[in-house]
Amino acid sequence: MKRIYLDNSATTPLCPAAREAMLRAMEEFGNPSSLHAQGVAAAKLLKESRTLIGEALGERFLKEGQLVFTSCGTEASALALLGTAYAKERRTAKTILTTDSEHPSVARTLDKLEAEGFRVVRVPTVGGAPDMDVVRAHCTPDLFMVSMMLVNNETGAVYPVREVFQLARAANPQVVCHTDAVQGFMKLPFTPRALGADLVTISAHKIGGPKGVGALFISERMKKEKRIVPVMLGGGQEFGLRSGTENMIGIAGFAAAAGSAMSKLRTAHAHMASLRERLTAGLAGTEITVNRPANAAPHIVSITLPDIKSETMLHYLSGQGISVSAGSACSAHKVGPSSVLLAFGLPSRRADCTLRVSLSPENTAADIDALLAALATGVSSLVRINH
Repeated sequence: MKRIYLDNSATTPLCPAAREAMLRAMEEFGNPSSLHAQGVAAAKLLKESRTLIGEALGERFLKEGQLVFTSCGTEASALALLGTAYAKERRTAKTILTTDSEHPSVARTLDKLEAEGFRVVRVPTVGGAPDMDVVRAHCTPDLFMVSMMLVNNETGAVYPVREVFQLARAANPQVVCHTDAVQGFMKLPFTPRALGADLVTISAHKIGGPKGVGALFISERMKKEKRIVPVMLGGGQEFGLRSGTENMIGIAGFAAAAGSAMSKLRTAHAHMASLRERLTAGLAGTEITVNRPANAAPHIVSITLPDIKSETMLHYLSGQGISVSAGSACSAHKVGPSSVLLAFGLPSRRADCTLRVSLSPENTAADIDALLAALATGVSSLVRINH
């Protein structure tokens, strides 16, 4: 049975360019901090990888310390939020603005900062749109930091990050602006400069790279003013901000995946958008509802089934050779409906009947047609929840 993979927001298959780069990197076994020939070769590969990922971010001339490699997107966001909060500037303002539908890596970290005395304001995102009246009301001189994801990982909503950052900076020019761009990197065209972002989180395994490597972009202003400090101490690698020997094989794969994705970003965006529209059109007039935000990313479609538990349909589709998810992979084993879907405005019962279909440039129209056929069969045959 041919398997159809439509869970690309959880992770992506390793792309050929990344696989080849990682195999080559296995031969460069030196520690990039070492001064001998093998270390120099590894350091050269590290520098080249950093430069290529910077180019993919639209930052062709990265200065030292502007791209810090981490073990994943979660660690990159932790460094962004905790590293900024624990810098000396944290004493001049106390309010952090975020949304009620952030990825757990951001949401749980902000819970920690709230417990430590920061005031965290969570902007409602009903329908996938942050309430701009709430944003404006809390853009005051007391605003210390804003953390808003670029693309929601469960609904595909694209948040108005640039507009929010502009409002925040108008209220307090010293505010720190962070975006979790894990689901937007190489899916939407953007640059940190265009967004007005000081800190940008990205991850390799969402773009055809390996698991276990992420990165944090840091603006020149943040570096110059030393407004971010390490949260993990040790040998001082990664410009003193992320100690630990660099994962050179993973970093090489990350860079190759970014380079490959960068070369076809426009065509990939258009292709995924056409698949999204094919799926949406195919569900029109059926019992399945598409939870479509006003501003939607091209690669994520949230659908709600007619009184069929998402887990039930997920297993049925898997048996038909089709892989989708019931939401974020990070929360797949948690009991209860998704907090993101509740924030979107779905009642608990409907949130519990919602699937996420997430696309890649490698998916085809035939994949979508197979999904539509399987959904139709599943809806007609699976047991409904009793009212």
